[in-house]
Amino acid sequence: MKKRYVSAFLTGVLVLGGCMNENRSSLEVQMYNASGDAIGTATLGEQSDGVGVKVSVTGLKPGLHGIHIHEFAKCEGPDFKTAGNHFNPDGKLHGLMNPEGAHVGDLPNIEADGSGLAEAELVVQGATMKDGKKSLLRDEGTSIIIHENQDDGVSQPGGNAGERIACGVISMKEKNGENPPSDPTETGDQKEKES
Repeated sequence: MKKRYVSAFLTGVLVLGGCMNENRSSLEVQMYNASGDAIGTATLGEQSDGVGVKVSVTGLKPGLHGIHIHEFAKCEGPDFKTAGNHFNPDGKLHGLMNPEGAHVGDLPNIEADGSGLAEAELVVQGATMKDGKKSLLRDEGTSIIIHENQDDGVSQPGGNAGERIACGVISMKEKNGENPPSDPTETGDQKEKES
């Protein structure tokens, strides 16, 4: 009888503990261009070597584009400067080819085809979706930025990748629908009526 109570207690603790810890194993991030139009997604998932990122976006100019994880969960257009610098909890120099780098947020370039479609599978080496210094979800979260040009892999501070042309917020608030993007077709009057 005592064994049954202990077993039931432990099962309850495990179930409640699992419910209290938000599911951080995967997250789909909506990507927006400077005009606020949705252009695709970046799907993030915990892996043994870091966080996998599956990118699928449209509307880019054909060719290579730098892509990075940035330090803040903010994507205010049109320049996305609110996203801050590259995610760099270790204080290293920029660049996957830099012997004194790289930032945790440095990623390989993605390539858009002739129609402007870019699809890629990348890994944020050493990052995690769980708690910790290198968590993409620490504090309020981070963001993912696509640049107009390719990252040269060594130049400071951002690889001469040019302007920020697309952004997505990496945050548990986004996952839970607590911070939905605004609809640019709505007027202020419509938003007030819905509130």
